[in-house]
Amino acid sequence: MEEESLHEAFWAVSRRIREHAKREMEPWGVAPSQFRALNVLLSHGEMRLSTLAEHLRIAPRSATEVVDDLQERGLVERRPDQGDRRATLVALTDAGRATGDGIRAARAAASERLFAALNDTDRAELGRILRSLV
Repeated sequence: MEEESLHEAFWAVSRRIREHAKREMEPWGVAPSQFRALNVLLSHGEMRLSTLAEHLRIAPRSATEVVDDLQERGLVERRPDQGDRRATLVALTDAGRATGDGIRAARAAASERLFAALNDTDRAELGRILRSLV
């Protein structure tokens, strides 16, 4: 059997990580795009919708749809921007913070299980290589 290329191996691992992440989010009923938005808000705090779209690298209209879905579920809320009455901020609710924290913890545990096959030296080397590619 022919050895798979580095490219194929990388995508196979990437696919496996995405599949694990999707499974880890199922108990919360959160789509990957919704978790990405929750994660940005957990990391950076409340922000304008346009800023959230920039962080997510999606069109503002797409960000509006994600925020609408999260707001319907009570995970985010829109607040007036005190610095600019024309603008609106998106902020996590307590439920949104708990959901985001829960998913982060589940994903970290899944990643730990995945990388447990590597010894400390290999993990450090893989981390160094991946950071250099970013």
